[in-house]
Amino acid sequence: MWKRLLCLVSFLSLASLMPAAQAADETAAVTKAAEKLRVLMVDPERAGLEAIVAKDLSYGHSGGKLDTQQSFIDDLLNGVSNFVSITISDQTVRVVGDVAIVRHTLFAETADKGKEAGTVKLGILQIWQKQHGHWKLLARQARAIANP
Repeated sequence: MWKRLLCLVSFLSLASLMPAAQAADETAAVTKAAEKLRVLMVDPERAGLEAIVAKDLSYGHSGGKLDTQQSFIDDLLNGVSNFVSITISDQTVRVVGDVAIVRHTLFAETADKGKEAGTVKLGILQIWQKQHGHWKLLARQARAIANP
């Protein structure tokens, strides 16, 4: 009797740890996807961007411009949006089912086509969605933060 009770308690204890471990795995996967996006924004490549950005993307810039998946990727590939470097800080990731909320501060050096080289500091909100087993950027909104 005691052996059965001990086995049941052990099983229930392990079962209660599984959701926490799964959440940690998903958080790590989203963090990895966000980093891959950062790298692709500095060194854009169409196939990589199409693989990580949802077809229904809504990408909001700090100046009010909205991009779709197509316009976001085209602007990166054509140099309309040209990130020389991007540094991410203060990132948080929260996974809720098949959706993840990512917030961070982005500091970038830019050399956008037709504009003078510059820097931007932005507060970013990203919404990621797990689609067919892969995390994809579904929405992004930026707000300008004053540079020191």
